[in-house]
Amino acid sequence: MVPAPQPVSSSDRSPGGQPGSISSTLLERVQAQRPEAWERLVDLYGPSVYRWCRRWGVGPEDTADLVQEVFAAVATHVQGFRRNGQGSFTAWLATITRNKIRDHFRRQGRHPQAFGGTDARQQIEQMPEPIEPSEIAEAERSLPRRGLELVRAEFENRTWEAFWRTTVDGRPPSDVADELGMTLAAVYKAKSRVLRRLRRELGGLLG
Repeated sequence: MVPAPQPVSSSDRSPGGQPGSISSTLLERVQAQRPEAWERLVDLYGPSVYRWCRRWGVGPEDTADLVQEVFAAVATHVQGFRRNGQGSFTAWLATITRNKIRDHFRRQGRHPQAFGGTDARQQIEQMPEPIEPSEIAEAERSLPRRGLELVRAEFENRTWEAFWRTTVDGRPPSDVADELGMTLAAVYKAKSRVLRRLRRELGGLLG
């Protein structure tokens, strides 16, 4: 596990409010160096970084270490990330991942036996330049589902069930209201609350 940045003092503020407040976005809390936010970010993006490393031919024995290198670089540079100038956070993360993968193969090139006789320089030259835009888009499409897992504990069961059955399962709100013993207005309110929380949590991360 990548060490989380050290907590800031209670007097510090993120752009969206208190550093640990759910009224601020996850990105704002990460930039404010909140440990809980850092853990969420790794949970959210770790599977994508792992998948990118494996697709580029990093062996399974090295991938875990490389994922840690990627997030260590994110921890160092995230306060300087600005979405308007650098695209989406996912695209920025993909660039860091690409650079760390290249560094990995260059290091391996100084120890040819690690490649089992394969020419390291040739491998580096044959690697595709960026991570494909389609892969970045795929990672972004998966974020809402993983984001929901992260905010699940903030809602009581009935609120969550109303949201899930109407939004994910696609059930008619009137049927869900009957099943859960809620008014139709309460079902719509529950759906709105969860979606609003998800949009707030992922604000600044998506393209």
